[in-house]
Amino acid sequence: MAHTNVKPPPHPTDHRKLGELPATAICGNDILSSLLYVSGIAILFSGVFAPLVLLLVGLLLFLYRRVYMEVVEALPLNGGVYNCLLNGTSKIVAAIAGVMTLLSYMATAVISAKVGMEYLSIPIHHFAGSFLHQEVSLPIILGTLAVLFAFALLVVSGVKDSARVAKGIFLAHISVLIAFLVLGGYHFHSSPSFFLENLARSRSLITSNGGVAKMLFLAFAASLLGISGFESSANFVEEQKKGVFRKTLRNMLIGVLLFMPLVTLVVLQAMPYDAIVSSSDFLLANASLAIGGTVFQQIVCVDAFLVLSGAVLTAYVGVSGLAHRMSADGCLPNLFTKQNSNGSFPRIVFGFFLLTASILLLTGGSLLSLAGLYTIAFLGVMSLFALGNLILKQTRPELKRHSSASVLIVVLAFLATVLGLIGNIMIDPMNLAFFALYFIPAALLVYGVIHQDSLVRIALTFTHRLSLLDDYLRREFADMTQGRFVVFIKGVSRLERILRYIDSNEVGRDITLVHCSKAGKSSEEDKSFQELKLTIPRLQNAGFYPHLRFHLVQVPQAFGPETVDALSRELKIRKNRIFCGSIHHAHHFDYDELGGVRIIF
Repeated sequence: MAHTNVKPPPHPTDHRKLGELPATAICGNDILSSLLYVSGIAILFSGVFAPLVLLLVGLLLFLYRRVYMEVVEALPLNGGVYNCLLNGTSKIVAAIAGVMTLLSYMATAVISAKVGMEYLSIPIHHFAGSFLHQEVSLPIILGTLAVLFAFALLVVSGVKDSARVAKGIFLAHISVLIAFLVLGGYHFHSSPSFFLENLARSRSLITSNGGVAKMLFLAFAASLLGISGFESSANFVEEQKKGVFRKTLRNMLIGVLLFMPLVTLVVLQAMPYDAIVSSSDFLLANASLAIGGTVFQQIVCVDAFLVLSGAVLTAYVGVSGLAHRMSADGCLPNLFTKQNSNGSFPRIVFGFFLLTASILLLTGGSLLSLAGLYTIAFLGVMSLFALGNLILKQTRPELKRHSSASVLIVVLAFLATVLGLIGNIMIDPMNLAFFALYFIPAALLVYGVIHQDSLVRIALTFTHRLSLLDDYLRREFADMTQGRFVVFIKGVSRLERILRYIDSNEVGRDITLVHCSKAGKSSEEDKSFQELKLTIPRLQNAGFYPHLRFHLVQVPQAFGPETVDALSRELKIRKNRIFCGSIHHAHHFDYDELGGVRIIF
């Protein structure tokens, strides 16, 4: 038992963090790059009803904007759905959601890099034919690997440099999209329109799909790939200035609602249905040729390559934030927590590159295999985030929130993405098989890391006669097998719940219980401390949690960021191993000021 007093550290500044435009650019490149293929998908399934379908997709984003704002602004740490479920459920459930997010990013990076290279092959082929008078074949797989490696190097150089590149790509893409709409409007007035012809063709789609409702449902499910990237901002929220996160969500929503239906409308009036279907892989390239000629087509192709490369960058940035958080929490190997002088995580970045390269080579760049992984993982992540929101409403009702989504909004959002999952499995059951192929090994790895303390203890039972190996294991894994946790606690009422959570979810068995009792307060605080002082020996004497070691610390100051900082330094313990109850509106600080402390009750 101890008393402690320390001076508070200077309040941190966020002048090095990302503002609205660079943060929007990082995630906006991902979500708006989907325009290059989602228009073709929507038209393929629903014909002239595609703009309506994409408006419905935008409406879903409107619902999810409220869902994400409530959770991420209350718990503004990297990790997105992983962070949400970690603070609302168990560690293993959160880790499963984290694995799904990592797989989604892997598929995003590979698909974006490969499709970007295919778009780039169009102007290269044109240039070779016009000026070199010979055929030039761009090596797509090798080029894709080059793009993946180039952005790995960029991200290792630092997130600020990455954001500058992302901002340039984003602004260029917005300019090209605006030019596309302007030229589309001019083409509508100056050239024959194919819209009425496509309308007639759409009637046959209704018949072949078993009615309007089923056609729209399947089109909606397939078109949900158009909002992949919306979850990205939550995975690097710690790199954003305060108040920027909700602006990134708003900006992405505006981009989807404005550009997706209008771009699709331009395509429908500029090209016949059969031509749209046959050119779905390069739809915007061919539509650009129809409305603006060869020069504009080359511009669109180069822009497509750049913005799809920007989506690769988003994948790297999002993975860096998420994998670091999962490593620090003991869900991935601790070696991934190493940071360089630029604030990046080289081991995570290059490990991610190797994984994406292996998937590219194993699948031969097959979009069918990658899309199966991508669809299930992405929609699963969105659905789990809505579910996590509902769980937090139930388990953390006192958590300080800056905005709140009604239960109706959250349930509607959840049901919509679950229906999207079902629809995509109906379209191609192999989607689920491709997802399982990658998900199961990754989930087993994470499960093994979470329970690595047990694995190390088992290993120690066989190494006691091998002194060098035994000493090495005990030395290297001391923090794991004898690791410590700190819990801020007000009284005995929640002690049992706290101990049960740690026993079920964490490695390490050394628990320091901290009771804050600010000088000058009522005797109620001292009374609760005395109850804890008497209860803990009773628990130990009664044989409850015999494998846990307890230390009780009384801190003569109020709970807050200064107290957390003080204990973290004095006890030499990472803040993600410090637990507390929900931060509510009576507190004068927000959760993010605590520096990563985990809420467990």
